[in-house]
Amino acid sequence: MSDTSPRTVADVIHANFGGLTRAERMLADRILENYPVSGLGSITAIAEQAGVSTPTVARMVQKLGYKGYPEFQAHLHHELEETLSNPIAKHDRWAANAPDTHILNRFADAIMSNLRQSLTGIDTATFDKVAALLADRDRSLYFVGGRITGAIAEYLFTHMQVIRPRATLMTSNSSSWPQYVLNMAKGDVLVIFDIRRYEEELVRLARAAAESGIEIVVFTDQWASPAAKHASHVFRIQIEAPSAWDSSVVILFVVEALIEAVQNDSWDETRERINTLESLFEQSRLFRKAR
Repeated sequence: MSDTSPRTVADVIHANFGGLTRAERMLADRILENYPVSGLGSITAIAEQAGVSTPTVARMVQKLGYKGYPEFQAHLHHELEETLSNPIAKHDRWAANAPDTHILNRFADAIMSNLRQSLTGIDTATFDKVAALLADRDRSLYFVGGRITGAIAEYLFTHMQVIRPRATLMTSNSSSWPQYVLNMAKGDVLVIFDIRRYEEELVRLARAAAESGIEIVVFTDQWASPAAKHASHVFRIQIEAPSAWDSSVVILFVVEALIEAVQNDSWDETRERINTLESLFEQSRLFRKAR
């Protein structure tokens, strides 16, 4: 991720991890274990939990670029507040500083900024690996999302179901998820969509699937859902918008690019499936035909 992209404290820790001492790495690992909550205690408490000295904590946060522990912790508090923001809080934050331009222009500016920053942070090698996983006919695919992102999970599933066999959309009823995990085989792929305010059921699902040897792909926001800790591949997408609601535009952009990459991987087979599907549509008279 470039320096022009908004970075979390976790990003800063990862970027500087190689330059930390052994004790500082122990501290960093401890903070990342239950991030960001693990960094919200007193400097003495965090030092004791990590098994290091208080001066080690002070040295590490300065090495990371913060003036001191209070500034380091302030960033963590801000991140936590951002991930827990409800629609009213988000609306009020944007409305207080809204420029005197039309909402279309404000949205366009925000979305273009989200797109640029997200593309900067997406590794093309990761994108290609995920596309290869989704294209692998030997693996079954499962898709699930949260209250809002469930619609994007269904969108991706609908296309994958046409492109290839063995695609399943998991229901929103989390009580049925253990049965899905039961039927997953090692190496199958579970795609999870989870943005702030992160849903605990999705985190538990990711943990259970990871323990079963499932390849997990997580689409999340810039702060990263806790489910990402259990994922093989993570897409962190910028979602801020001048609205009470977060924007899914860039997430959908990446999803549609993946759809094209997967269908292009085996176009001959996909074309046959589409032809067969079109015949079925014609029999069912689903679509209107030209007269």
